[in-house]
Amino acid sequence: MSRPLVEVEGLAKHFPGRRGLLGLGRGAIRAVDGVSFSIARGEVVGLVGESGSGKSTIGRAVLRLLEPTAGSVCFDGVEVTRLGRGELRRLRRRMQIVFQDPYASLDPRRRVEDLIGDVLDIHGLASGAARRARVVELLEQVGLSPEHVDRYPHQFSGGQRQRIGIARALAVAPDFVVADEPVSALDVSVQAQIVNLLVELRRRLGLTMLFISHDLAVVEHLCDRVIVLYLGKVMEIAPAAEIYAAPRHPYTRALLSAAPQPDPDAPRRRILLSGDLPSPANPPPGCVFSTRCPSATERCRREEPALEEKSPGRFVACLRADEIDAPG
Repeated sequence: MSRPLVEVEGLAKHFPGRRGLLGLGRGAIRAVDGVSFSIARGEVVGLVGESGSGKSTIGRAVLRLLEPTAGSVCFDGVEVTRLGRGELRRLRRRMQIVFQDPYASLDPRRRVEDLIGDVLDIHGLASGAARRARVVELLEQVGLSPEHVDRYPHQFSGGQRQRIGIARALAVAPDFVVADEPVSALDVSVQAQIVNLLVELRRRLGLTMLFISHDLAVVEHLCDRVIVLYLGKVMEIAPAAEIYAAPRHPYTRALLSAAPQPDPDAPRRRILLSGDLPSPANPPPGCVFSTRCPSATERCRREEPALEEKSPGRFVACLRADEIDAPG
């Protein structure tokens, strides 16, 4: 079997705590705490969890837009965390990102030709007429028209702006793309259009992708495997079909029970989680999900579960995973 394109091992990102009004310090914010996973070449992996679970931090740390506190990130056999600035810049041609807010990620004072063309300039890929022709080609690739090349971001809808962001990420023909909640700021009808675009681009270009979302319903249509994250830790990893058919972790079940489904009259049991997401500056002892888990025991509150392979390709971090039946 070929080596994964992306290998993440023990990744952690802690931010310094802030001082309160009385000058008292707070503990470090453990945004990501010991996360491991891999992504095969040509695979799309979904990373899901509530807001504040550390999803975007992982995406940025994998690309080294944020410096990891600990752990390793290996891209096509190269240890990303050890690269110097020049080496990292060259490698970034192969790794790109699509941001959540398409308007905030586009300079409103610049035309589309320059917003996309600057990427070509940075990597010395095209200039002059060839540069403009490549920008037009990219716009058409994401479903926009050639005449859009001379417009400014405010002249587009939210969905069109996100298409521009995707075109910019694809400008250098990357091997790997982090899509950081690329549809969460869009209307539901437009979300479907952007997801369908990503499905088509993945098929046509053979993209490898980490797709970040809080919406399991969105992830289902695009991803081969799913990683479920809670408070900076992985709760479950499995092929997408298995996650949706028979979730093993209580948190995954709760997320799925809240996801919209095509048939509103179909029977399902909604799992309501009590309380709020704990602070990453003061995570609970034992299993981090124990304070909200309907199946938690005293052992869960004392002992941190390891992420164990329960069946081929199926990993679960739950002390009671073998005891609790998955819902039908």
